[in-house]
Amino acid sequence: AIFSVYVVNKAGGLIYQLDSYAPRAEAEKTFSYPLDLLLKLHDERVLVAFGQRDGIRVGHAVLAINGVDVNGKYTADGKEVLEYLGNPANYPVSIRFGRPRLTSNEKLMLASMFHSLFAIGSQLS
Repeated sequence: AIFSVYVVNKAGGLIYQLDSYAPRAEAEKTFSYPLDLLLKLHDERVLVAFGQRDGIRVGHAVLAINGVDVNGKYTADGKEVLEYLGNPANYPVSIRFGRPRLTSNEKLMLASMFHSLFAIGSQLS
């Protein structure tokens, strides 16, 4: 299966990128206070930094809290995720975890890496 297509020019710039995104396995679980996973903010996303259980792995991002989608470090209704999860009054809470999608900057870095590998391979051959 083809998941992504990248078209890169000779200078290494990304010309076109297409994602045929298939939803990946997501895990949703109800937690009580205190949360037994360590969550950290990384690249404007709330990620699992330590602790694995029930299909939740290190590197998974928080996608929704109590059915409300999470965009970066804020929920759709404007609450900060880490602050909300740090308050014992908000528990029990249902959190959905999954693999984060690539940002535009990550796609550009990936495309430039492809070009670098191609250039090195061309010189070696």
